[in-house]
Amino acid sequence: MGRSWEQLLVWQKSHEIVLEVYRLTGNFPPTERYALVDQIRRAAYSIPSNIVEGHSKNSRKEFLRFLYIARGSLEELKYFWLLSRDLGYVSIGKGDMRIM
Repeated sequence: MGRSWEQLLVWQKSHEIVLEVYRLTGNFPPTERYALVDQIRRAAYSIPSNIVEGHSKNSRKEFLRFLYIARGSLEELKYFWLLSRDLGYVSIGKGDMRIM
């Protein structure tokens, strides 16, 4: 596949999202630690991890399949972020979700 997965811009950006998600979810209520926070973090780190796994398959077809899986995780993360906003855990507008 040529380049290492660490050189892929899509992996770099998704890794940045994971770091930001961990930072922001650290401020959630303790009651959400094993519920919403766990789900948000899993969805977030699923994105770059699927990119890595797909890239390691050394098959363009498999890589694309894992990119679609990563995209699904991204959409899941968007929903969890919207839910977090509606529950009052974060204060962002719809336009502020552009990081995802």
